[in-house]
Amino acid sequence: MLLAKIYVTLKPGVLDPQGEAVMGGLKAMGYAGVTAVRVGKYLEVQLDMKDRQEAGRQVEEMCRRLLANPVIEQYRYTLEEPAAPFTKETP
Repeated sequence: MLLAKIYVTLKPGVLDPQGEAVMGGLKAMGYAGVTAVRVGKYLEVQLDMKDRQEAGRQVEEMCRRLLANPVIEQYRYTLEEPAAPFTKETP
């Protein structure tokens, strides 16, 4: 079992209206030292595999095909042994 921790962020130079809104809110709350905010996504994907090379290949493919927009976003990830498997929550 492996856990992929994936970070997706906008590429440098791409406008980030959500980041600007967060920065405005922080400044309005008195955090004058904030000079920039970029908003991104964090995902955890649990993989039922042991082969790190194959897991990395699949995570790369997932990011390119679905999790990140390659035109405006970049991504990075780590593969780790999970502390505990995900549990399914019921309503």
